[in-house]
Amino acid sequence: MFKWLRRKRVEDVLRKIDKKNLIERYALLFVGCFIVAFSFNVFFLQYNIVCFGISGVSIILNQFGVNPSIFILVCNIILLIVSYFLLGFAKTKNSVVGSLLFPVFVSLTKVFVPYIDLRGLELIVIAIFGAVLTGIGYGIIFKTGFTTGGTDILNQILVKYFKVSMGKAMMMVDGLVVLSAITVFSVEIVLYGFIVLYIISVITDKVILGISQSKAFYVITDKEKEAREFLLSIVNGGVTLINSKGGFSQDRHNLLLAVVPTRMYFTVKEGLQTIDPDVFFLVCDAYEVSSKGK
Repeated sequence: MFKWLRRKRVEDVLRKIDKKNLIERYALLFVGCFIVAFSFNVFFLQYNIVCFGISGVSIILNQFGVNPSIFILVCNIILLIVSYFLLGFAKTKNSVVGSLLFPVFVSLTKVFVPYIDLRGLELIVIAIFGAVLTGIGYGIIFKTGFTTGGTDILNQILVKYFKVSMGKAMMMVDGLVVLSAITVFSVEIVLYGFIVLYIISVITDKVILGISQSKAFYVITDKEKEAREFLLSIVNGGVTLINSKGGFSQDRHNLLLAVVPTRMYFTVKEGLQTIDPDVFFLVCDAYEVSSKGK
């Protein structure tokens, strides 16, 4: 009974988050998907630089005549179905629009390729420019609380069922995709792929907030129970209660400490402010998080 009530409260909070600034968030999702799709066609697909995720696999299969946009669309639909059954509706719905929109933009932005000739540049320069632009696009998308589906869904499944961090899940899935390029392309291309993967992750985090993979939330609220239940339900880890006392008021509070993946920053921030509009929280970069010895 208590678990059901807790889950219902969390779902109510997430529904309120989804309704906030909806038009602006969808507009930014369109912009972000366009940027990522443009970069994919102009910088990566054209020069066979296998970057990450389903997009990277489509570059490999493109050598065998497989249409990238159709392949990405089919894979995204399959992964959305898998996500619904393994992760639930709440975590799947924010991937639906991006999953369908991204392959459409991949198909549409092909028209730019004949007009942008980068063959006079070194391949490493092309890879870096593509990675930076892609990181900006993904940063815009994740900052709105949406995703483009694909391997983001696989990453969430690994986090939930294998208890690994989001960073490790990304390294395993996207690392394997880039490494698989060696079956078709040269070692040089594979190395460029790893460079691209690293730059995209750094730029994406920078656009969202800061440069670290995790953020530490220090929270003081009069609705401690609701905030704690919310954090426990969406954070892969735990919440620590710290006894504290106001320096001026001398009032005693429990300070909630939770470390969350950078990509969850938007959801956590909006969730806390929805639960308690007067909540006080401090967000810091968490450069290293360890649970050894516990």
